[in-house]
Amino acid sequence: MTKSLETAFAKAAKLPAKEQDALAAFLLKELASEKKWEKQFATSQDELATLAREAIGEFKAGKTRPMVVRGASDEER
Repeated sequence: MTKSLETAFAKAAKLPAKEQDALAAFLLKELASEKKWEKQFATSQDELATLAREAIGEFKAGKTRPMVVRGASDEER
């Protein structure tokens, strides 16, 4: 465990039980969500690579145009 995580857990241990439970539930949910995303990305790499090749081909063939985001300043584009 890193020092930073140890410090966070030490501070969390001083919280009231209700807040500790809420923090634990949040962390467990985040960790589960991260696992889900890792699995989805791992199983979709071939499909993403195919889509990327298609997009690059369309760009090189001049079949694309710049995307305009309404409400964005010139610096944000």
